[in-house]
Amino acid sequence: MDKKTVIGLLLMLLLVLGFSYYNANKTKKFNEERAKEYAAQQKAIQDSINSVTVQLKIDSSKISTDSLAATPQNASVADNNNAAPIPVQQGFYIPMTTTESDYCVETDKAYYHFSRLGGTLTYVELKDIYRFTPKDAPKEQLVLFDGSNNKMNIEFLLTNQTPIQSQFCYFFANVDDTLKVTDGQQLSLKLYPSKFNDENLIVPDSNCYIEYLYTFHANSFDFDFDIQFVNMSKYLYMNKLNYTLQWDAQLKNVEQNYKSERDITSIYYMDNTDEVDNLQPTSSDNEKFSSPIKWVSFKQQFFTTVLIADSTDFSSGELSTDVADSYQKSGMLKGLHADLDFEVDNLDNGKFYMQYYIGPNQFKLLKDYDLNMEKQVPLGWGFFLLHWINRYAVIPIFNWLEQYGLSYGIIILILTILLKLLLLPVAYKTYLSSARMRVLKPEIDEISGRFKGDSQDVMMKKQQATMALYKSAGVNPMSGCMPMLLQMPILIAFFRFFPAAYELRQQPFLWASDLSTYDSVLDLSFNIPFYGNHVSLFCLLMTIATLVYTWLNNKMMASTGNNDQMKMMKIFMYIMPLIFLGTFNSFASGLTYYYLLVNLITFLQMFIFRIAINEDKLRAKMKANMAKPVKKSKWQQKMDEMMKQQQQLQKQQKR
Repeated sequence: MDKKTVIGLLLMLLLVLGFSYYNANKTKKFNEERAKEYAAQQKAIQDSINSVTVQLKIDSSKISTDSLAATPQNASVADNNNAAPIPVQQGFYIPMTTTESDYCVETDKAYYHFSRLGGTLTYVELKDIYRFTPKDAPKEQLVLFDGSNNKMNIEFLLTNQTPIQSQFCYFFANVDDTLKVTDGQQLSLKLYPSKFNDENLIVPDSNCYIEYLYTFHANSFDFDFDIQFVNMSKYLYMNKLNYTLQWDAQLKNVEQNYKSERDITSIYYMDNTDEVDNLQPTSSDNEKFSSPIKWVSFKQQFFTTVLIADSTDFSSGELSTDVADSYQKSGMLKGLHADLDFEVDNLDNGKFYMQYYIGPNQFKLLKDYDLNMEKQVPLGWGFFLLHWINRYAVIPIFNWLEQYGLSYGIIILILTILLKLLLLPVAYKTYLSSARMRVLKPEIDEISGRFKGDSQDVMMKKQQATMALYKSAGVNPMSGCMPMLLQMPILIAFFRFFPAAYELRQQPFLWASDLSTYDSVLDLSFNIPFYGNHVSLFCLLMTIATLVYTWLNNKMMASTGNNDQMKMMKIFMYIMPLIFLGTFNSFASGLTYYYLLVNLITFLQMFIFRIAINEDKLRAKMKANMAKPVKKSKWQQKMDEMMKQQQQLQKQQKR
């Protein structure tokens, strides 16, 4: 290989590294600008709230629907320096004494908290599921929402068109503070308008209310969320029957690899054509909809919160994501926002039914809802062949093996062996093709000796002679490529499956504590560009195995040519594993472990094929084929005619 080729390869590598560095800086500057804009917007909102804020007296007394009629409210509000500032919402009942405690619900799957102020979900803790904790540290329960990072609001209009924000209104429940759920049990949170009684005191109008009705299922990650209007026409503006559910959340970092989790986190949605799409996950994004939406989800790597419109679709909406470096300081991934418009028939008996799913982003769980929610699991949906392989082959076999209680490392091993057995005929065909090319070395060398030089005419004659040799020997030079092309979709399908498999989350194997993320056997105190700040042993072993396989493969293919193009290709084949070392170092250890197994099993196959195929007998058979007259196919005749025409054209140009 000459000096120009070496310089060219080095320049290509520097170009890739330079582009990666430039793109990272550009993304960082964009995110910083978005963070400044977001901070300015939040300050403006807070200033607006503070301008209409008064102090409410807060104590620990309990409020229930049974005591509403006997609890008057005076027009004055007690001053308390220790109380939290809450904007007064005229027209809706606020008790003189309130409590900050939430209404708590416990199911077999999770703990939920619903705020008295606003009536919406504020806290979610999943049972028997844990967030990432460092080695030897005590386990921490997985808390998706902690009381401050999930908010919902609906703006109502009074008859005089005064806007009222539901997030600042008090809701009253039909139960005590804590509810242990059996199937079908409900939590009813009601917002009552206020009125004057005979003594000219402000009391709740218990015959009129806006109700948030939550219906739970003991052994499920979902629950119903219905909004109902009862006898509210005399309090709310009659001409407004469409409302906007404003949903804001900052999703918490709960996995080991912050960057990977952040870059996967986004908003997913399904429109009225049953198509599922998502906002750009790696940068801030915004999208408006004038057409109906069936469901919207705030989705992170292995967990998702889906809000589903049950009765009718959300009529329209606007979705946005905010990516800023400032989120990492508070342990958050990014900010997500959804404005979801819905309509009710009337204000006296109007209803809008919804459903929550808050749980694992697991294919088999989401598929049961028959709402295409499983498309939040990235299985290669953009290319039909990839998700077909994963849906109808990989996942069913994976789930079948799970039933036997095997370690997930063993399941991956069995799955890899089954895959290699399935592809065994293809691998044999590939090896046989390379063996045929290898035994033709003397004839190929003889052709190279007859046609020396690098002119176009000489190269074309050499190519014609080589193709004629292959034809007479019964060798198809493309037969070795086609089996490799057939394997590529399967390899890419596995590349998609392992990092997205919830089943691998926090599953240990050998030295890896979690097959869904990288296995670090050495944490570095510094960051190596294009590599990272840790050493993944599975990735390192995979790279070594790939280099050994490349060396063996090049050694076997050494007889097929010695031109500069072939040499450059071989050098590039050695560079690729080193690029993979940097790329895969932060990938799921389940994936790098799988690629390591593929290489090791391939070594075993090559050893078996080498014993099974006698190259001396193969050469004798090919020599016999070369002695037979060769009848050219119509395609070969056309190719020969085209070459002759090209040669004549070149001769004319020389004249």
